[in-house]
Amino acid sequence: MTHNTDIIILGAGASGLMCAMTAATRGHRVTLVDHGGKPGRKILVAGGGKCNFTNTEVGPDDYVGRNADFCRSALARFSPWEMVALLEEHGVPWEERDHGQLFCRRSAADVVEVLTSRCRDLGCRFEMGRMVTGARRDADGFIIDCEGTRLAASRLVVATGSPAWPQVGASDIGHRIARSFGHRIEPVRPVLVPLVMPEGWQLGGLQGISLEAGISTGGVTFVRDLLFTHRGVSGPAALLASCHWLPGMSLQFDFLPGVDIPALCESPDHRRQLVRTMLTRLLPERLATRLIPEDLGGRKAAELSRADRQRLADAVRSHTVVPTGTEGMRKAEAAAGGVDTGEVSSRTMESLKMPGLFFSGEVLDVAGHLGGYNLHWAWASGRAAGEAI
Repeated sequence: MTHNTDIIILGAGASGLMCAMTAATRGHRVTLVDHGGKPGRKILVAGGGKCNFTNTEVGPDDYVGRNADFCRSALARFSPWEMVALLEEHGVPWEERDHGQLFCRRSAADVVEVLTSRCRDLGCRFEMGRMVTGARRDADGFIIDCEGTRLAASRLVVATGSPAWPQVGASDIGHRIARSFGHRIEPVRPVLVPLVMPEGWQLGGLQGISLEAGISTGGVTFVRDLLFTHRGVSGPAALLASCHWLPGMSLQFDFLPGVDIPALCESPDHRRQLVRTMLTRLLPERLATRLIPEDLGGRKAAELSRADRQRLADAVRSHTVVPTGTEGMRKAEAAAGGVDTGEVSSRTMESLKMPGLFFSGEVLDVAGHLGGYNLHWAWASGRAAGEAI
């Protein structure tokens, strides 16, 4: 038996729920299909369970993708404060943290409840626990075959997300469906993910050490908290750098951002100190010991030549290494790559190759930086698709 509806949305995550709510508000019959048992699984684990649902400052520069400008239109039409207003309307308390990040004060479940209850109140149908086994186009629209049912609609939205976090049900089903409809898929890679360093790395074995540091790669620099792990580095600085790092590229670490080390050596407070003493007061001792060139640690700062002072500065503020890789999709908060945005309208999210087919959220080649940007893209692109259908 075939169930007929106006719009089928594949994926009951952040973008799919926003798209469904928007489209249903405009009077459309909407059916959401998801292989998971409950909607919003990634929302529930986002932000450590507190859901970093947006950021006070959102713009195209906060995203990576082949076409960096693609997200501009949708972002311009959905501000962070619209999401805040939606949550406040339903009594959900929120708070602002560092770097403009907005979190739920209670639980991410509050966000899921707002979206799902709105969708249900508007008559949206949920087909949960349904694996999609086929998707095709016929003369009347789209046919979606699922385990136990068949759905038909004149319009189809693919909002299935990316393969990042497979342990909460993520997969590449959306990319496979897009490819079956003739769309090109940009190579997919994990981002917002810890980086793995080579065997014998000078700073290996420092797991547990954390500090604020700068990381530069691919022409961008991030200064945030950094955490050493058993296999490399993590923490916000490393996760942000992973958005721009590609295999074979180097990372440059600045462990004392903003500090003029040659001037520090000449200052009255440090001239008589041993270099080792001076730097262990500014950095974790184990890290400082690894960074300081062996022939300089036991000398007084004032005794260093200009060349020695520069060598010390380079060791601490320009430490360079080529990672061997990342911790992969299981540890990634997002994935870059996906449906080629050159084949999708940036205003409506509709396919330029097949009328009636729409994409929203992370299934597209749009990935955000750390700080609520990926969820905001889900809201903004879902809203854009829902308004255009």
